[in-house]
Amino acid sequence: MRKLASIQKIKELSPIEGADAIERASVLGWQLVVKKGEFKVGDLVVYCEIDCLMPETPEFEFLRQRKFIVRTVRLRGQISQGICFPLSILPPDFEVVEDAECTEELNITKWEPPIPACLGGKVKGRFPSFIPKTDETRVQVLQELLNKYVGELFYISEKLDGSSTTYYVRDGEFGVCSRNLELLEDDTNSLWKVARELDIESKMKSLGRNISFQGELVGEGIQKNKLAIKGQTVRFFNIFDIDQYKYLDFEEFKSIIGDLGLETVPILDENFVMINDIDKLVEMAMVKSVINDKAWIEGKVFRPLKETRDMDGRVSFKAINPEFLLKFKE
Repeated sequence: MRKLASIQKIKELSPIEGADAIERASVLGWQLVVKKGEFKVGDLVVYCEIDCLMPETPEFEFLRQRKFIVRTVRLRGQISQGICFPLSILPPDFEVVEDAECTEELNITKWEPPIPACLGGKVKGRFPSFIPKTDETRVQVLQELLNKYVGELFYISEKLDGSSTTYYVRDGEFGVCSRNLELLEDDTNSLWKVARELDIESKMKSLGRNISFQGELVGEGIQKNKLAIKGQTVRFFNIFDIDQYKYLDFEEFKSIIGDLGLETVPILDENFVMINDIDKLVEMAMVKSVINDKAWIEGKVFRPLKETRDMDGRVSFKAINPEFLLKFKE
């Protein structure tokens, strides 16, 4: 689970050209701006990631103009992602240990963009327990994982900024899910409309397996349609075998989606040799989309060619494009 606020160490401090009052700090794999002299290398701090929705209390009043949301910003030319606070903001009885989470103790929640009406739908129930939810960890907190898998073959896909969508077939039943809920069929719901337009139910049933397809619903009316896609469609990034409770390897995933006449998210590299340089991986994500070469991509997703599980779960992560976050104030 993502730690929105946690105790972390200042790994490095460096000057920002032309800036006298601020400097650049490194925390985990993140780069951010702090007041000069406020912290020293090795200090433990409360680090709040981007997407933190801070409580409306006096110590966070400076964020009011940003609606108390921690966003990616650029200060004196330096991209800053996250905010460091002194340990004094913690409750007196909080045990200060590096990497300890303090999200709940500080009443911090995760900011979520509003759901468009076309994605609301009529709720059938919670997201099915027999399928993992779609989520990717940001590379900035995965230095140890990179060290472990450096030199391994990965594939890279473009991360699309849409709405997470899951379709499944289990014991002959077809289901449609948003990120957190299963939805009843509804003529006004885009997830169901796209399923019918692309004949996804019959295509999935033709496989004769209990299986789930997961993808990103993109297009008009979804997340401001930043790639200017006409209409609405879904681009898939996972196939999950429900009976075996595992994701399919890349080649089988790609083959099945192609054979059914569906589309994957854009695949950018099928033979990437993994490196253990977080800054370089983020830099690789600062490019334009292959769908629309005038628009920044949201980011890139990295997965091994052979599906791999580690102690912390599936080996899969994302590098989000800071220029995308800055442009759309996210």
